[in-house]
Amino acid sequence: MFEDSKLNWNATYDVIVLGFGGAGASAARFAADNNAKVLITDSAPEGHEGGNTRYAGQVISSGDNLDDLRKYYEDLAFPLSYDKDLMETFVKGLYDIPNYLENYLGVKPFIMGKHPESPVSKALYFMAHEYPEFRGQATHELVAVHEGVADSALWKNLRQQVLDRADKIDVLYQTPAKHLIQDPETKAIVGVQIERNGKLLNVKANNGVVMATGGFENNPEMVENYLGETSLNPIGSLYNKGIGVTMASEVGAKLYNMNNYESYGIFHGLTPKPAKGQRSQFLPFDWPAFHQGSLIVVGDDGTRYFDENEIHRHGHIQDHGNWRIPLAQRHPYVVFDQKKYDELKNDKNAPYPEFLDSVVKADDLNSLAEVMGVDADKLASTIKDFNHFADIKRDYAFDRDADTLTAFDDGPYYCLAMVQGLLNTQGGPVHNSNAEVVDVNDEVIPHLYACGELGSLMGRQYNGGSNLAENLIFGKIAGENAAKEKDVESVKVDANTSASVHEEGLGSDVGEEHYETNDNQYIGKSTAGMGNEIVVRVTANSKDDIQDIEVLKQSESDDYGLKAVKELPKEIVEKNTVDVDTISGASASSKAIKEAVSDALKQIK
Repeated sequence: MFEDSKLNWNATYDVIVLGFGGAGASAARFAADNNAKVLITDSAPEGHEGGNTRYAGQVISSGDNLDDLRKYYEDLAFPLSYDKDLMETFVKGLYDIPNYLENYLGVKPFIMGKHPESPVSKALYFMAHEYPEFRGQATHELVAVHEGVADSALWKNLRQQVLDRADKIDVLYQTPAKHLIQDPETKAIVGVQIERNGKLLNVKANNGVVMATGGFENNPEMVENYLGETSLNPIGSLYNKGIGVTMASEVGAKLYNMNNYESYGIFHGLTPKPAKGQRSQFLPFDWPAFHQGSLIVVGDDGTRYFDENEIHRHGHIQDHGNWRIPLAQRHPYVVFDQKKYDELKNDKNAPYPEFLDSVVKADDLNSLAEVMGVDADKLASTIKDFNHFADIKRDYAFDRDADTLTAFDDGPYYCLAMVQGLLNTQGGPVHNSNAEVVDVNDEVIPHLYACGELGSLMGRQYNGGSNLAENLIFGKIAGENAAKEKDVESVKVDANTSASVHEEGLGSDVGEEHYETNDNQYIGKSTAGMGNEIVVRVTANSKDDIQDIEVLKQSESDDYGLKAVKELPKEIVEKNTVDVDTISGASASSKAIKEAVSDALKQIK
């Protein structure tokens, strides 16, 4: 926070939005629609902006009964306290989500409950009613911008809304916010300090600043301090590092929900342990073969710590009548025997064929315990107890379904290192129903707004799709309110310096790109991937004679997406057709590459 009376401004905007994810894109769009000149800054490079919205399932909470929605979200929040006006605004927004998508995003909403036979609806039925014992759950609904999930479709629409308003909105990538700038007398937020190409710039906001920087999943110190964990691994964006929490604290904002987070994956949100610095895989929660038979999960001491057959609710499992994410183990492992390994290896329903590539084999339990770093006697005792439970068809430890219990054979044994997946954090500055941030005395901090996962109202329990709905609802409110002209004086500018207030903006990283071609070369494009646009240059003598494919632009994920980018073009050239197999685990990236090549080939006369 700055309170410098000699501060100099490098540029001026009506509204500054910090964070180019779902909430930030919504806030910027609606601020622009209310005649504001807007700046969006994001710490991520182009193609990796989007926050967790890019990586989410793309389904949005809704419901066609207002009273039921109130009851359901009251029960989800229980026993935590909450702002009644804030909750009412949210619930009314949920009720209106189908109209929102049609009126503001220009799509015919895909309401899953109205398409019960759709494979998408069937697959996600559980998530529409994640807490079926709660009041009002029956009419809770999931809505999407089309019949598809986990394909960034909602994010791409929100991003396009911003790009369509390029005359009113500047976008700066790789430009993190550093500090809010606060008037020392009025406490109004009058600007932001950002870092651009290694230089610190002070940008004035005439009307408001919207914080939409997401959570702190990638800030180990905050994860340790607020969540009490040291071994969580992010599933979504790698750029959510908690700067919004820091900036809000600097200006005296009240914080809440700081110890609430959501998880996803198998069991209670476990995913195969990735290389350091890599995102965890967004795995489906339900792989039947991985929840039954001669298979258990053990914690740091080599003992079981939950029912492996229980279906979680965004990482939450039953804990004496409450739903909690278990304390994360530092090195959990899945353990199984040879017959289960053979079953898993041949299971066509496996999330990815590469799922078992990291499995370690051991001839006996002592060797297995050494690999896992656990006490051999405890591991042996755990297996012995589990085999006894399987024999008597009763799990006295965690009451796992008797039909899922199968005794282990006497070796060889297998283990797979896992990690607790961190989908998103919910904590941040408290905001009211107008998206205005309040201080520790519950007084509004003038000109400061927050939306999205930075200070989400999602508390103890969470239903899938609620955060995306929150992005849309409060992103709109924040953008509209931030755009309103304000009356409060800003900080003084030093009149004796040459760097007085600059009324012009900083320009934008978004612009038209041009690609060179020679004879028999054609440019093809697609936006079907998980990143931004994929651009290829195809060299072809004819549609049936593909000579070369160059990927000129792409921003797919560094794991399976990048594998598709590297391998598919070579395979298309080798087989001389776009009709090649999709790279497992990278269906969206594969589709985009094939679509871009097809787009280029269409230009051949």
